[in-house]
Amino acid sequence: MNQIILHEMSKFFGKKNVIKAQNACFSPGQIYGIVGQNGCGKTVLFKCMSGLMPTTSGRIEIQLDDPAQKARPYCGVVIDGAGFNDSLSGLSNLVALADITKKADKKAIASLMTSVGLSPDNRKKVRYYSLGMRQRLAIAQAIMEDPEILILDEPFNGLDNDGVEKMRELFLALKAQGKTIILASHNQTDINTLCDEVFEIDAGKLQCVT
Repeated sequence: MNQIILHEMSKFFGKKNVIKAQNACFSPGQIYGIVGQNGCGKTVLFKCMSGLMPTTSGRIEIQLDDPAQKARPYCGVVIDGAGFNDSLSGLSNLVALADITKKADKKAIASLMTSVGLSPDNRKKVRYYSLGMRQRLAIAQAIMEDPEILILDEPFNGLDNDGVEKMRELFLALKAQGKTIILASHNQTDINTLCDEVFEIDAGKLQCVT
């Protein structure tokens, strides 16, 4: 079963305990919402879960059905905006990133860009992209190698109403494929529409609220 399990996971910065010894399990075919005030630790939690930041104590276990998945990115991530090459087009950025692992080809990437509302034929450099276009590109990057787990920090930022609806449909389709999706959003409608289970971070503690 492709899932993430937190075992007494905690994160300190100096003496400040941002995330306090948490136990939780995030299973496939579900969308989990993480809510809380700004600065409560959502992004820190997501960085630890995606392997971008080490935990201070405890551990985060990644269980995968297929051991071969370990040879590719098992986790697609949208956190703090993606680090794109601003001098390249959106398509060129994704192709360059895919060349690292050889897990997605140009044709598939072009199709994926269309599905998130971007034209692969647009040669505009990413430096001239709007916030919404960059967000769509970041989502495309997160899912282009077909990861089993998606960790999405405010994935709807900068999107217009059409973009929000398109991404909601996309995430629900990925859920139907058995993906494990964990997302944070300040928009309660996003949480209510998408999430099967909702956790709140308050004073460093992750608590299930629905």
